[in-house]
Amino acid sequence: MPPSTVLTVSQVTAYIKSVFTQDELLGDIWLSGEISGFIQANSGHCYFTLKDAGAVLKAVIWRTQASRMALPRNGDQVTVHGSISVYEVGGQYQLYVDRLEAAGAGRLWIEFERLRTQLAAEGLFDAARKRPIPARPRRLGIVTSATAAALRDILRTLSARYPLVDVILAPATVQGDQAPPTIVAALTSLNCWSAKREPLDAIILARGGGSIEDLWAFNDERVARAIVASAVPVITGVGHETDFTIADFAADLRAPTPTGAATLATPDVRELGGGVNVLRQAAQAQIAARLAAHRTAVDGLAQRAGRVSPDRRLAHHRQRIDDLNRRASLAISHHLRNARQRLTGTRLRLAALDPTAVLSRGYAIVSQPDGAVVSSTAQVAPGDPLRVRVADGEFGATVNPHYF
Repeated sequence: MPPSTVLTVSQVTAYIKSVFTQDELLGDIWLSGEISGFIQANSGHCYFTLKDAGAVLKAVIWRTQASRMALPRNGDQVTVHGSISVYEVGGQYQLYVDRLEAAGAGRLWIEFERLRTQLAAEGLFDAARKRPIPARPRRLGIVTSATAAALRDILRTLSARYPLVDVILAPATVQGDQAPPTIVAALTSLNCWSAKREPLDAIILARGGGSIEDLWAFNDERVARAIVASAVPVITGVGHETDFTIADFAADLRAPTPTGAATLATPDVRELGGGVNVLRQAAQAQIAARLAAHRTAVDGLAQRAGRVSPDRRLAHHRQRIDDLNRRASLAISHHLRNARQRLTGTRLRLAALDPTAVLSRGYAIVSQPDGAVVSSTAQVAPGDPLRVRVADGEFGATVNPHYF
């Protein structure tokens, strides 16, 4: 039989919250730690994690308090004051901050500054070392995650701005401990492709936004040295506009976002179209001037010849003028037709590179929670959580030990 008293989840959570509220230490507490995952919502409230080497604690700063303090950055070491209570909807305890004081740059920020100073002293960031990006690239390499939104943004921008460019993708893991070696391998692979198969005009190294921990792979010394060693100029588009990484300093050109990298790498085809029109008008004007000169010469011959000159000679010159006019028109039409055919072919090649196209044929992309693509059973174990992406969305899954 069930016990005489059965509590609801809400009742138990409310009781736990009352225990937190009655505790004097938890109601008036100072803590120190490092800021991680800091975001400010549209409401003005701020959410982050306060952590040290052994534990993490969820924290909130309400809008009224946030408006009166200097907000921290990810990686900052801080001392905060507030109270700890229970967030009943989420069933978790968290820190409600009403005062925040900076206590240093934080472990990651200190490491960032150390490496930046070291590599700058070696000359890796010197402006004289950086190479210009070709104005009209024929072929670009891309290093990013094959399933990331950053890749879709880059391909969409390239297709809209300059569909004549070919794209070679070298997929890499862009977050976590395994990211730096895969990024280095991808850069090396593209340099080999450029040297042995098809020359690349530039390489785009990109990742979407995230916390300082999410972007830390781009602050790795191995990645910075691989960028500097690249024989092909490298454009970085990592994070948001306010994010700077060691990779940005090492790159030949830094863009604020992945989309910005695609924009800086290519001209706008609409602007080039205007230039083509100008050239076409200039060519037509030159042809017209040459035809007018020929007509003038023919008229002069006719006047000098007078009655002695036979009519068929004049007809011959007029026919020559008409033939030149026809050949010039055919040449212009031929060049325009070839340009349209190259544009159509490039659009088809870009569409073929779309990593989501194959999903419509029933295939799926399986990845781990950190975004790493699963290409081997050695990467998973029974019970591991997975993400499965299909043509119209994605869903979660777990490795079944009975089929492993």
